[in-house]
Amino acid sequence: MSVALATGLYATHTLVPPTPGPIAAAGNIGAENYLGTIILIGLFVAIPAVIVGYFWAIKVASKIEVPEDKEEGGLNYEEIVASFGIMPSTFKAFLPIVLPIALIGIGSVAALTGEDSGFINFLRFLGAPSVALLFGVLAAFLLLPKFNEETLSGWIGEGLKEAAPILLITGAGGAFGKVISNSGVADLIANMNMDALAGGALFLLIPFIIAAALKTAQGSSTAALVITSTLVAPLLPSMGIEGAVPLALVVMAIGAGAMTVSHVNDSFFWVVTQFSGMTVTDAYKAQTMATFLQGLTTIVVTMLLWTVLV
Repeated sequence: MSVALATGLYATHTLVPPTPGPIAAAGNIGAENYLGTIILIGLFVAIPAVIVGYFWAIKVASKIEVPEDKEEGGLNYEEIVASFGIMPSTFKAFLPIVLPIALIGIGSVAALTGEDSGFINFLRFLGAPSVALLFGVLAAFLLLPKFNEETLSGWIGEGLKEAAPILLITGAGGAFGKVISNSGVADLIANMNMDALAGGALFLLIPFIIAAALKTAQGSSTAALVITSTLVAPLLPSMGIEGAVPLALVVMAIGAGAMTVSHVNDSFFWVVTQFSGMTVTDAYKAQTMATFLQGLTTIVVTMLLWTVLV
């Protein structure tokens, strides 16, 4: 069960906004106005990746035996609920996630109309990623058990502690990608692509391979998405890649590479290992191989979509 759950979370984390990696990648390649399209295509592309992870969990991970002392080491459901006190309703629990997605979708539909009325511009404003995510943050305050200084300070402090590494990785990754881009590497890749590689769907292999190399080397999917998108952004105009669907598929290709693979230098690998009680060897067989298969499946599906939609 842990591997099936982990692979499902992993697919949406690397492919579907409003998670930070895909949003940053979209912004870097100039697709921030097409987040609605990216969400729809990301959800579609994530389905085969989730299915592959599920079947790998059944075939391999279900055969892994976890020692009983590790299985029984955590809190049970009743103890976890009691530690949180009063639990929010289902509507309140999902609102901080669903609200930004809905606003981004509305903004994308408004942009497709091509109108310039005040109402349409207002909808586009609400659908801007920064505004939509801000409303998601405000909706999260509804989950507070008590709206007092102690609770508010604790939640904000915990949120900053969790968000700080993501912000630092995103900022550092963008800066590093800009340095590499200005060093001439982007021009080299562009020349190699124009001289030796065909365009179209085969171009998607370039961001996939770069992202996979970065992910495997340094462990962070978010950093791989940010750096790779910064590197490939200068190549897109020369390849004639523009518009909602082509740019969304480029984000999917980068996300596919950012899946490949999760191992010991990835914090998520240790989350799965520790909470499931698997050994590192077993986690390599179950989790790491699952992410490898997910990445390959995603890039194949993305290339097929390119041949059909572009």
